Amino acid sequence: MTRPVRAGAPLLEIRGLSKHYGTIRALDDVSFHLGRDEVVGLLGDNGAGKSTLVKCLAGAVIPTAGEVYLHGEQKVFSTPAEARREGIETVYQQLALVDIFDIAANFYLGREMTRTGWRGRFGMLDRRSMKKRARAAVELLPARFPNLDALIETMSGGQRQVVAISRAGFWGGRLLLLDEPTAALGVKEAAAVLEMIGAMVSAAETDMAMIVISHNMDHVWSICTRLLILRQGRLVADLLKSETSRQEVVAHITGAFD
Repeated sequence: MTRPVRAGAPLLEIRGLSKHYGTIRALDDVSFHLGRDEVVGLLGDNGAGKSTLVKCLAGAVIPTAGEVYLHGEQKVFSTPAEARREGIETVYQQLALVDIFDIAANFYLGREMTRTGWRGRFGMLDRRSMKKRARAAVELLPARFPNLDALIETMSGGQRQVVAISRAGFWGGRLLLLDEPTAALGVKEAAAVLEMIGAMVSAAETDMAMIVISHNMDHVWSICTRLLILRQGRLVADLLKSETSRQEVVAHITGAFD
């Protein structure tokens, strides 16, 4: 059932989200909300439920219980395609880029534009339109690619990550979910990715938010304003960065307050 939009509703609201695998509770009654233009860090030890939560929001995992609202409307996602249609884009550690394609082709991967072929009988890829629109979109994003014709296989890890995030920003009108966006990157490349994330949300014309999974506390501290901490599938803390400390965050992650 879809409920009407409430005035002033948060961009994302989660109520009692749970995911059980038999007796294992990967998520257990998780509730929180997310406002527009927020970058929220999702933290927790391995097995805390971070990836399961992201997959539920992305439509890759169907929750056992709970409700998800976007702009006050209840949503139920059975597939990632349904979540993408609502403006939710996910960038996993495995970036799902095709190495032998250029940037424009990767932007339209799975969403290819076609044009009518000979006598209207055959659909053909409209490469010119895809490249033109991708170039126009890239010009509006913080990232700067010197050559849109460059193949992904010629790019560094940081450049690939920026392509993946740019693609998500291109299609994602509401919520971006980033799973370890700086993992395995060098200092310089990680800094470029973090700059990209911050600029995308702070841009005046955006009306989106991000949830970022990361184990790197320095990176979380540089881009996030709020911190959600999961432990054994439960949300144990929802903290404003300005009102907490790294020591308190680590204590919540490790269970020192239990």
